[in-house]
Amino acid sequence: MRIYLVRHGDAVPEEDAGSDRDRWLSTKGREGARVLGRLLREQQVEPDVILSSPLPRAVQTAELLAQSLDYLGIITSLRCLEPSAHPRVAASEILARGISVLVVSHEPAISSLGAHLLGRPAFPQFRTAQCCAIEDGKPTFTARSDLDRVTAMFVD
Repeated sequence: MRIYLVRHGDAVPEEDAGSDRDRWLSTKGREGARVLGRLLREQQVEPDVILSSPLPRAVQTAELLAQSLDYLGIITSLRCLEPSAHPRVAASEILARGISVLVVSHEPAISSLGAHLLGRPAFPQFRTAQCCAIEDGKPTFTARSDLDRVTAMFVD
């Protein structure tokens, strides 16, 4: 199984949106999501399913990634991927969805989910528009739009 954990792109400030829940991607966030999409395409990421938090900035990131990856399926929004969600529920949903699953969420939920999936007490926090690939229970690469780079994670 391949799981691609993604933190949404940069969002507008809370005062512009009226509330944290309503924040949408900034211009920088849209560009970051496009760069991340290109990096994932170069890594030949082909998700069977894309899951997203229902918050606008996550959905917009998922849509831009889907476009970059030529994903034609439905993007499914799940409340268990919201910022304060418990990772156990999200992990159950992800594991039941397919062989290659791309997940777009928020901090601290996305790093908590990474820790849970890997059976670790903690996982490094994600930058905006960053992806960590987990294949067969081990991290294999991270892609960061702010660095425009993919870094392999050596697994024994």
